[in-house]
Amino acid sequence: MIAAMFSCASPAASRARTAVPVERFLASIGVNTSFPDRGQSLEKTIDMLKFGGFRWVRAGIEGLSDDGPSTIRTMLKIHRATGVTFSWGLLSGGTDIAKLVATGRVLAQSSALLAFEGNNEPNNWPVTVDGVPGGGRGLSWQPVARLQQRLYAAVKADPQLARYPVWSISEAGAETDDVGLQFLTIPPRAGSALPAGTRFADAATLHNYPRRTSQSPLPDNLAWNAADPSVASQTDGLYGNYGSTWRNHFRGYSQADLDRLPRVTTETGITLSGIVNEETQGAVLLDIYLAQFARGFSNTSVYILRDRTDESGNQTFGFFRPDYTPRKAAVYLHNFTSILNRPGPGRRHAALDYEITAQPDTVHDLALTGRGGRSLLIVWDERGHGEDHPVIDLKGKHAIAVYDPTVGARAILRMADCSHLQLSLTDHPVIIELN
Repeated sequence: MIAAMFSCASPAASRARTAVPVERFLASIGVNTSFPDRGQSLEKTIDMLKFGGFRWVRAGIEGLSDDGPSTIRTMLKIHRATGVTFSWGLLSGGTDIAKLVATGRVLAQSSALLAFEGNNEPNNWPVTVDGVPGGGRGLSWQPVARLQQRLYAAVKADPQLARYPVWSISEAGAETDDVGLQFLTIPPRAGSALPAGTRFADAATLHNYPRRTSQSPLPDNLAWNAADPSVASQTDGLYGNYGSTWRNHFRGYSQADLDRLPRVTTETGITLSGIVNEETQGAVLLDIYLAQFARGFSNTSVYILRDRTDESGNQTFGFFRPDYTPRKAAVYLHNFTSILNRPGPGRRHAALDYEITAQPDTVHDLALTGRGGRSLLIVWDERGHGEDHPVIDLKGKHAIAVYDPTVGARAILRMADCSHLQLSLTDHPVIIELN
């Protein structure tokens, strides 16, 4: 429920926020997916990606072959039909850097390449390098580090690929011995097994799934906490992988360095389980994309586009069901990206001057400038139970339109000469367009 008001009992001090281009936020929205080698229809994959408005896909050489069913041509077909780009990785247990680079060149030639990525969770999928196994829980991680070092060097030595970022392995915090993977470049006097100056990546990679999703009621700030770069995070976050490693507490970056460390997430999400129904899942996934971006993640990929049909266990993470029908999460994201993609006209504001009064720590905001000069303010709540009632002081009169992506893609409220707006929020975002 949303209500508009035209006065405020206690005016707040003015604080202008720089408006971020909406295109930059939309470009952060990614997804993990299956491909034909795992039994997923190529045509349906294209349809699902279009429907959700995803901008990039996490993929790589695992399951890729010359004869198919998944080939590099599969990826090019997806790119041409949807415009998505690919993070291109070794994935689980992969070691073939030559194949990764060669196929990466093909993607780059078609403007379908976003970045390169190191191994997927080598704590769960060890690797063998030069005949030496590494990773897991009982082996040295030196083979993992050597492989990532070689991947970085191979990409940066290639004139066609050197401009593309290299993302680190995921779960660096699981190192059994200090090989330096808690750094992008090992600094002097780090004390790691590999020497100072060893370069691994341009950005840190996380798999920061929200924790405690089985509690009833859900905890507040599930998404905001998962994106927290500090020791206060209660999830598998930036600090536990690059500040002080979660397994053996090897020293990494200081908090000041973590706050500005380039970072991406290649897996996160929430599954249907217990009190998490489709509506809750859909709301939390919108919150995840927003919280990650607001807290410094340039790219976020949610697991997964459609439920796995070739694996056992809990397979209800998907935006889409096994029969390709959309869950509420897909519908909400479709509405959300459709609203943000809409062109102006409007007055362009380099900065938005507004204040949120009575703002609890579960309410967050993001100012965006959209196509055609649209000025957009996204306000979202991460209340696990109950609701909040913040007031938006717009610092002047504006014509506004308010959208709720859990309701649809059309405005649910329009007003002229609005200076204050009172919101009743629960667990998802609303979008305020100002003119």
